[in-house]
Amino acid sequence: MIMVTGAQGQLASLALQELAERKVPALGGSRTPATGQRHLDFEDPESLDLTGVATLVLVSAGYAEDDRVVARHRAVLDAAVRDGVRHVVYTSLTGGGDHLGFALAHRATERMIKASGLGWTLLRNGLYAELFGALLTWSADGSADTLESPFGDGALSAVARADLAAAAAVVAGDPTAHAGRTYELVGEPITATDVAERLGVAHHTISLGAYRARLLADDSLLPFQPPMLTSIATGVRHGYLGDTGPGLVRLLGRPLTDPLTVASDTAAAIRPVLRRCG
Repeated sequence: MIMVTGAQGQLASLALQELAERKVPALGGSRTPATGQRHLDFEDPESLDLTGVATLVLVSAGYAEDDRVVARHRAVLDAAVRDGVRHVVYTSLTGGGDHLGFALAHRATERMIKASGLGWTLLRNGLYAELFGALLTWSADGSADTLESPFGDGALSAVARADLAAAAAVVAGDPTAHAGRTYELVGEPITATDVAERLGVAHHTISLGAYRARLLADDSLLPFQPPMLTSIATGVRHGYLGDTGPGLVRLLGRPLTDPLTVASDTAAAIRPVLRRCG
């Protein structure tokens, strides 16, 4: 049996949907499971029941400080060894992102997986096109004719979340064929200016200092998030996240979803509505 962790999250739910469409039986695991899914809480090791699971798609349990993320992954890997899981497919981070503020937890997890004795495949995912679009903001005066970002002219090899979910389904459906392999799964380079031009608006670059200040003033963000997001901004701005490669196309056997369309649609969805007088 295949189990996909984080089943209520966007990547995992898409992977489960992809597996279902491929007629590959799979079970979701989540801290808040839906009907037919198994309860899994990475911070409660006693809840980690992986009996009957042959292939575990371990979707990174991020959104915390590194020590908590690594401990979560350690707990689920210990349970996998204990319960007889044969293969782990881990959704990691592209090698081009080694400088990012959340890279360490991914690399530590990769090391733990390789030392576990389990079969493994590492999916080093590029950053989502959806994320890139969401990180673009409309000008602070509330107008809908200028996009702002700290990205400058830097490009991101963005990839649609659905393509990464499909890649996870391909590997999970035939893990033996992908055993011991690390895949770099990135998309095509896009810039903030590309998105602005697609939407017919201007793009204005703000400084990294101004960007960090905005993040620090946002009470909705957790303490670890401003440095994480700033690391993405400087990585894109200075050309460290624009490398391309054929790995994802080869794995999927089809063209990729256009990341510029995905990013533009995401930015357009948060565009303020202009109020006109008269």
